[in-house]
Amino acid sequence: MKKLIRQLFRFGIVGVIAFAIDYGLLYVFTEFAGIYYLVSALLSYSISTIFNYIASVRWVFNVSDEHSGTRNFIVFIIFSVIGLGINQLIMWLGVDRLHLYYMLVKIGATAIVMVYNFITRKLFLEK
Repeated sequence: MKKLIRQLFRFGIVGVIAFAIDYGLLYVFTEFAGIYYLVSALLSYSISTIFNYIASVRWVFNVSDEHSGTRNFIVFIIFSVIGLGINQLIMWLGVDRLHLYYMLVKIGATAIVMVYNFITRKLFLEK
């Protein structure tokens, strides 16, 4: 139990940093670069995912040695792409259908994808 609490704490720290990267870049790309919010969301999510992968395998999860690093990376990317799809769907529903502010919708999308990410990474990357 103590290991899980420590892992959740570390996942939270990595998640906060990844969220700051994602959220900040979403705003910069949309407001300053004039990029459509869904394209901005795709770009910011992708960049924060790279940080998240490196931090997760080095600091959060006890990644299985029985599988190659390449295999672990591919699994991570597959689940990240699914997470991106969830993120984009929530962003589209919230902004285009419910007419909510995209930065507010991003907070909810991130919370949902965060739970999904933890569960899938714990199940498929860890020993």
